[in-house]
Amino acid sequence: MMQRLKTYDFTLLFAPIALVAFGSLMIYSASMVYGPVRFGVDSNHYLFKQIQWVSVGIILMLVASAFPYRHLKRMSKVLVLVMIISLSGLFFFGTTVNNAQSWYNLGFMNFQPAEFAKLGLIIYLASVYAKKQSYIDDFTKAVMPPLILTGFLLALIVLQPDIGSAAVLGMIATVVIMSSGIRWKHILILASVTGGVLLLAATQMITDERIQRFTGAYEPFNTPDSDGYQLVQSYVAIGTGGLFGEGLGQGVQKLGYLPEPHTDFIMAVIAEELGFIGVIITVGLLALIILRGLYISWKCKDPFGALLALGISSMFAIQSFINLGAMSGLLPITGVPLPLVSYGGSSLLIMMLALGVLNNVARTVKAKESEKQKTYEPIRQPVHRTNNQGVKSWQN
Repeated sequence: MMQRLKTYDFTLLFAPIALVAFGSLMIYSASMVYGPVRFGVDSNHYLFKQIQWVSVGIILMLVASAFPYRHLKRMSKVLVLVMIISLSGLFFFGTTVNNAQSWYNLGFMNFQPAEFAKLGLIIYLASVYAKKQSYIDDFTKAVMPPLILTGFLLALIVLQPDIGSAAVLGMIATVVIMSSGIRWKHILILASVTGGVLLLAATQMITDERIQRFTGAYEPFNTPDSDGYQLVQSYVAIGTGGLFGEGLGQGVQKLGYLPEPHTDFIMAVIAEELGFIGVIITVGLLALIILRGLYISWKCKDPFGALLALGISSMFAIQSFINLGAMSGLLPITGVPLPLVSYGGSSLLIMMLALGVLNNVARTVKAKESEKQKTYEPIRQPVHRTNNQGVKSWQN
């Protein structure tokens, strides 16, 4: 039992648990007034909901940590089928939230298939490109088929429309594909084609609402009462917090001024109440998880495991960057939650599940290194000694 426990990567166990515990505390602080005033729910409503998802998420993480990641390779085709069916079904059975038909109302929770698609696509791309390593230089046979499926999944998400999730999914896929060993000339070709497609899509999908998101992000003080309102309130929260913050629970912006304080803009609440120190601790824990995942990817000699670890690490990094970019005005607001910290069941459960898979890759890497050390450990020859009575003894 102790030997099995030693194989776990405790950084990938304790850092996420610390983050979700801290996130639950901040969700309570951010929603204890916002929930009753805005939605008429109990002040503990969002806290109790989040605790439920955290409990299930920890179980999923531990189960995935014990499940051999290599078996996921055989499940990749099934995952692709589930992704296509779940994303397509939204157009018939989906629930609209914030002008996007991106959710299934399951009664006890709203589930967002795009969150599942992030992990599912990582597993699929890691599996297929690991299998094609012997002919990865062949663009037509090795590179192109997975790209077609990726483009199809992105189109299903964009049509909901959920631009934020599509951007995250597209960037994750880009990281995995570029790291799979394909030629640089193929990367340049893909970059050119992707750039052209994005430009064409942008010209076709430009609406007044999307233009307002850009002006609200980059010129918020020109429209502080409309398009720039949310970002201006975020700036007020960040500026008020200073170095040490106003104190836990003492923030003012969450009292009806800052929209979505417990979800997309929870970092603004952290900045106001716990100051720059609270922000650094939160970002530091996220960075620790990401860097640990990259290290595991680098140490893993199995192409599937290495790409899997890289994809999961990039998912955390990209989603964190987009969320923090939106609340600081670096990027337009897209509704992407902060991993493990923002309120929400779908994102939290998938992130915890992904961390479990990453921990299993880490366990496999550690086991391989342990076996290697045993193999190369020098064999100690017996030493011939004579005791005081002249009797020979053998001693290692």
